[in-house]
Amino acid sequence: MKFAIPSVAIAAILAGPGALAFAPSSPSSSAAAAAALRRPAFVPPISQPNHQSVEQRMVGGGKDEEAESNLNEYKKKMSTKRITETSKHSTEKVDVAMKFGGSSIANADRVDHVTKLIKDQVAAGYRPRAVVCSAMGKTTNSLLAAGDFALEGRVNIDAIRTLHMAAIDQFGLPDHVREEVTCLLDECQDMLRGVSLLQELSPKSLDQLVSYGERCSVRIVAARLNQIGVPAQAIDSWDVGIMTDCNFGDAKLLPGYEKKVKDSFTSKIDPNVVAVVTGFIAKDPKGRITTLGRGGSDLTATAIGAACGLDEVQVWKDVDGILTADPRLVNNALPVKSVSYEEAAELAYFGAQVLHPIAMQPAMKCGIPVRVKNSYNPSSEGSVISEQHDDDRLVTAITCKRGVQLLDIHSTQMLGAYGFLSTVFGDLEKHKLSVDVLASSEVSVSLTFDKKQPQEDIDNAIADLSPYA
Repeated sequence: MKFAIPSVAIAAILAGPGALAFAPSSPSSSAAAAAALRRPAFVPPISQPNHQSVEQRMVGGGKDEEAESNLNEYKKKMSTKRITETSKHSTEKVDVAMKFGGSSIANADRVDHVTKLIKDQVAAGYRPRAVVCSAMGKTTNSLLAAGDFALEGRVNIDAIRTLHMAAIDQFGLPDHVREEVTCLLDECQDMLRGVSLLQELSPKSLDQLVSYGERCSVRIVAARLNQIGVPAQAIDSWDVGIMTDCNFGDAKLLPGYEKKVKDSFTSKIDPNVVAVVTGFIAKDPKGRITTLGRGGSDLTATAIGAACGLDEVQVWKDVDGILTADPRLVNNALPVKSVSYEEAAELAYFGAQVLHPIAMQPAMKCGIPVRVKNSYNPSSEGSVISEQHDDDRLVTAITCKRGVQLLDIHSTQMLGAYGFLSTVFGDLEKHKLSVDVLASSEVSVSLTFDKKQPQEDIDNAIADLSPYA
């Protein structure tokens, strides 16, 4: 099957052994690739307080052989650990980490909605050990723009200040909250004045600049939670052990952070107090502020959830979980109940609005399920990302990646020869080019590159490949 979709690559995974294939038209066109994702197994929702236990639901109170057989079959699909925890949660709180992005807390009304949603979740039997928040609305973009303007000699954060002060005024938050947020915004403005004078904005300075968005938002969210009767405390992520290397703009978590995070939540934070933690930002060993790159707030949530051994990580977005297609392109896209970690990673890499693959690594390592839910429709079950999957349905979801670059390599030297692909990828490695999708025949190889790959590097790689292709 050929896909004639300009500037779009459609991608997925085959269920079982198979090949990823596409039909490129020319080196200047974009590639299209299509395949199918296995349908993952049903992941039972975590049981709520006062509900029947797993055994009671399966056998209905009876002891007949058929019911017992069903129960044994059910247990085979789950680890002993999860069976024990699920039974335990029939009478105890379900410990979760919850993450809310910028669109979920875009303004005072959205903050009010989210805090009441958290209160409802507490009433439903969940215990949010951590609520990870991004900056309000487009604050991060506004701060980056303010940095650019500062390089031109203009310092102005009035719009950012208005957004946060409007929320504080609307809720009538205590004076100390207003003072803390004002102090942070004044510090941000002072920093921009320094940028304007020095005419310099390094990656290190950019990380500190964008950090003010998250640091302000958590203080407003925590104060609003306390105001509506949910005990909460605003915490900067580094104060609970989130430490990274010094790769500013795309920092990586340092090995051993898990113990620091677990110790912090065990010794410093009351389990019945909601820790409202800054997402996306951290500190390096020298105490300098860093950012975790794309998907950083999701990574903060999964890192805390995995380190503390929580029952579930909930990522709240503006759609009903993971959908079968992009709802902006397909009107009747449907939510998918569950996907495996690997499937979710592939979908995210090829353009789906799911957790970034890096953000899923802590959850994958510790086997913590991640539930994607809709903050605009909290009653929706959402989608669960976990280890469970099955083969009931061939296609789970289709996604697309726009603006890809296609490279066609034709050579008769490939025919019946070995080592040709090794030579090709050696040249690509020399120029630090990462390949998204590959299709190969006896005499040609087609590769796609992300649009972020520098064109100069691609041109240099083509020059190196030209003598034999």
